[in-house]
Amino acid sequence: MERLVRERAIALGHAIDPRTHLAYSSHLRSYFTFCKLHGFSIEPTIDTLSFYTIYMSCQIQPRSVNSYLSGISHELEHVFPEIRQNRKSSLVTRTLKGAMKLYSNPIKRKRPLTIEDLSVLLLAFPPTSHDNLLFSTILLSGFFALHRLGELTIPDNPALLESRKIIRRSSVTLSPSQYGYNLPAHKGDKFFASSDVLVAESSDQINPLAIFQLYLNSRDSLFPFHFQLFLTSDGSPPSRTWFLSRLQSILHDNVAGHSLRSGGATYFASCGWPDEQIQKLGRWSTRQFESYVRTHPVILQALLHSRHPEPSMA
Repeated sequence: MERLVRERAIALGHAIDPRTHLAYSSHLRSYFTFCKLHGFSIEPTIDTLSFYTIYMSCQIQPRSVNSYLSGISHELEHVFPEIRQNRKSSLVTRTLKGAMKLYSNPIKRKRPLTIEDLSVLLLAFPPTSHDNLLFSTILLSGFFALHRLGELTIPDNPALLESRKIIRRSSVTLSPSQYGYNLPAHKGDKFFASSDVLVAESSDQINPLAIFQLYLNSRDSLFPFHFQLFLTSDGSPPSRTWFLSRLQSILHDNVAGHSLRSGGATYFASCGWPDEQIQKLGRWSTRQFESYVRTHPVILQALLHSRHPEPSMA
């Protein structure tokens, strides 16, 4: 019995991602601070949750308050089992709906990368050093395989690092026309089913296969016994900041980590790829992909334009 209790406790501890747990803990602290400031009991009654909703909607974007309520519900459910029911009450949901109408601001999205951006970056980081090769490999793999940046880099916070999510050198496959590797997990794969990623050679001026081969030769020469595929010149995996600092030093702050994924999706849509093929390449579920296209109008325009080209002026 003691072992069952221990194993169950371990399983419960792994039920959510460490990043999610860190965010939930932050949300709970904000709730406790709110209760202390206003003299409320921490018991999450319908009234308290609705007051917290309107209070936080004046501090942050109201669309984020729903995530805060989710985190608080998860953290307090074992003490106050009724919290989820209270959170879904008419008063709380209507308060949030009204706050979103009153206080929401337009979403400012970073622009997607373009093929021209890739050319500029490859010129700025020529293949004359290991770190330049690493940057270019992550850049092209992220763009052409529709990666989230967090799949190719490690978190800036060491406490959030999960070694099981790191891409391994042993998973690499090479052929004359493409390279590939195994992605252990991603946002849509919470149970480590893994996905095989393939990036094809290009006949254009940008050839991800050639860059990858140069990087792999450098990596294997410097670190033949390390298990990680992506390594900086000091032998450590590249962090999110490591990559973004280089990206934004050339393209400035109008781009971010997600610009790789949205840029690649826009590129393939403009090439006439069907929705299903882009969805599969990006490892989206149908629902996720539909939501993604709705919230990224540049991709939607590319999809529509590729199917309904403008009539010739000749």
